[in-house]
Parts: sequence; structure tokens; C-alpha cells
Amino acid sequence: MSENAVELPSKPAPQVRPTVREIVRRGAVFFLLIGMVVVFSIAQPAFINPSNLMSILQSVSVVAIIGAGVTITLAIGGFDLSVGAVAASTVMAACYAMIVLGLNVYETVPLALALGGLVGLVNALLIVRLKVPDLLATLSTMFLLTGLQLIPTAGRSISVGLILADGTTATGKIDPQFLSIGRSSLFGVVPLPVVFMALTALALHVLTEHTRLGRLFYATGGNETATRLAGANIARLKTYAYVLSGMLASLGGIIVAARVGRGDVSSGASLLMDSVAASLIGLAVLGLRRPNVLGTIVGAVFVGILLNGLTMLNAPYYTQDFIKGAVLVGALALTYGIARRS
Repeated sequence: MSENAVELPSKPAPQVRPTVREIVRRGAVFFLLIGMVVVFSIAQPAFINPSNLMSILQSVSVVAIIGAGVTITLAIGGFDLSVGAVAASTVMAACYAMIVLGLNVYETVPLALALGGLVGLVNALLIVRLKVPDLLATLSTMFLLTGLQLIPTAGRSISVGLILADGTTATGKIDPQFLSIGRSSLFGVVPLPVVFMALTALALHVLTEHTRLGRLFYATGGNETATRLAGANIARLKTYAYVLSGMLASLGGIIVAARVGRGDVSSGASLLMDSVAASLIGLAVLGLRRPNVLGTIVGAVFVGILLNGLTMLNAPYYTQDFIKGAVLVGALALTYGIARRS
């Protein structure tokens, strides 16, 4: 080419517009979410009331926080089945610490979080050192905690005036400052559990999406062998994930205990399945098809709106699980079915 030749400006690469199928795939959960809000608002105008919407967020805050912990373990290619039992044990332990041992909120909360961290450490020991599969390790821990939490009170709930095994009566009470964790609101508008949910989601989103540790979590879940060969300490990464999951489950248990004000032996009955459902729905949010914390929060809100709307429409309680399952299957089938055909 001669020096006098004139270079023509290169044409910009054509922008590929997303197809309708791609838009539907990425927004399937949001479309269903908007559809539910519209249907419930038309059928029951009180549903769209701001106080009811805030109540929904408060009701799903615990599930979202626990589900975020499950999401971290999914990111490393594991799975934590013990989170519901950890949350329930935290409820019992926190109430026992205050009512029987006479501790205050500043002593109880760190002990409760340490309990979750300890359980996560035990899970990591079983999985990393003893090479027990994730599901079996956390399932055994779940059964262990489910039985252990009942032993100190002989299977009874913990409340003020609890009669102990030796026949004496516990003289302690729930610290009012502890109760404020589950019952107070920020500026009288936003319940504190919702604030905890938002802060947890923000912190974990930054951790998983914008830090080296988060990238290593996903790399471990994607290809553990390659990540190990690249120099990452897989044992340490898995330990971090399970300890974090245990502590988030304990945080959920603290909020439940602060809300109900007693140690109810059945307090964690549905937390495992609801938190797992939220984290799995999160895989379909925006078509990412990978564990992500913000998707888990959307999944928890999705379930919360569905159950709240069904309750306000006086749907029989025995049909709610079926309807919830049908909607969730539809959302996931729509997302993954379209992705498979595209």
C-alpha cells in the first residue's frame, strides 16, 4: 500500500440485538413475579399496600439470609443441608443463654454466631479432611443438631419461667435489646430484618462478584482440579464457604428468636426447604444459570409474594405447597427449556 493511500474507517461491529426468546429466558422469573403482583393486586387491592409489601420483605428476610449461605456453598460445588438445623439450634441456644444462663444481648449474639461458625467448621472438617460427600456430611450434621437442641430442655420450648430438669425454675428473661433485632424498624419504616437482609446481600454480592475470593469460589465449583493446579488452596476455600454458611444460618436464627421471643422447638421446620428453593430459583434469575446472591434474594421474594398472595385470597393451606411447587417448576422450566432450544 502506497503512502498516499487513504485508510477507510473501519465499520463498527454490528450489535446483536437479543431475541424475544433470549429476553424471555433472562426475564422469566421477573415476568412471573410481575404477573403475580398484578393478579394478586386485582383480586385483593390490599395486597399492594406498602405496609403489606414491607411485611412480605420482613417475612422472607430470614429465608433470604440463610439462602445466601446456601448459595456460597453451591458456588464451590457443594451443598449445605444443615442450615435449617443450625438456625433452629441458634434459636434454642440464644433463648437458653438469656433465660437460663442470664446472659445479655452483647454476650448472646456473639455466642450464637460462633455456634454457626463452629458447625460450619465441623462440616468443612468432614468434607475436606475426611472426604465425606457434602450431602452426607451436612445431612448427618442436620440430624445431630436436630436431636441435640432438644436435650437441654427435654424436648420442651424455652420461655420465661422454664422448669429445668432439676425441678428449679429459670429466673432469666429475654433481653429487650435482643427483641429489638427482630421487632424494631429503621426510621419507623423499614424493619431491621429487612435491613440485615439488604446488607447481607450487598456484602456477599461484592464478595462473590468483585473480589478474588469470590472468583476462586466459582472457579472451584466450575473445575476444582484446574483451580487446584492454578495454586488455589481448595481446602481453605471450602472451609470459608461452610463457615460463612453456618454463620449466616445462625444470623437467621437470631432474627427468628428475636421476633418470636422464645425458643420454639419447631422454629426451623421450613427454613431449609424455603432457603434451598430461594437459592435454586436464583440460578434462573437473568438466565445466569449459576449460583448468585442477588438471584437468591429475588427467589426468596418470589416465594414470599406467592405465599402472601395465596393467604390473602384465603387459599386453603393444604393447596399452597402444591401451587408454590407448580409455579416454581414453571419458572425453572421456562428458563431452562428456552435456554436448551436456543
